Amino acid sequence: MSDHNSAVAIFDQHNQAEEAVKQLEKAGFDMKTLSIVGKGYHTEENVVGYYNAGDRMLYWGTQGAFWGGFWSLLFGTGFFMIPGIGPMLVAGPLLVSIIAALEGAVVFGAVSALAGALASIGIPNNSVVQYEASVRAGKFLMLVHGSPDEVTRAKEILSNAGASQTHLHLANTHAEALVG
Repeated sequence: MSDHNSAVAIFDQHNQAEEAVKQLEKAGFDMKTLSIVGKGYHTEENVVGYYNAGDRMLYWGTQGAFWGGFWSLLFGTGFFMIPGIGPMLVAGPLLVSIIAALEGAVVFGAVSALAGALASIGIPNNSVVQYEASVRAGKFLMLVHGSPDEVTRAKEILSNAGASQTHLHLANTHAEALVG
């Protein structure tokens, strides 16, 4: 993930996150560098499921159109039941880190898969706690991975796209900036 440089944004609503993806795509960002995490909402009255048909992920649920649009743009997708968080959908490169954290949880069992994945890509512990709490509260977490220049530019776009918070995490400098 390009030395673990990340721009991270928290969006309160899925339409804000969707608009941010469109703005990043319009600005020329490679969609394979983008990760999105959000809760998969369901009740007994709504069918929830997903499947991968070739390169296209299909999802049903209360936000099926939102997630369905991302599946075709982003690299890697998954649906997990995470204790303490509930049903969680992940799209993008962070998926590999989530899977590794889930596999490690069998051995270590101390932190959630999301917390383990975020920490493994260089997100500081205090931010990991905040991001996990945001997802638990039904917000959407968006990460853009890349070079320091790319993630700095992405952070600016995300800030202007309606994120309630944006953060910059740069490898090798341990720098973290907060706006919002």
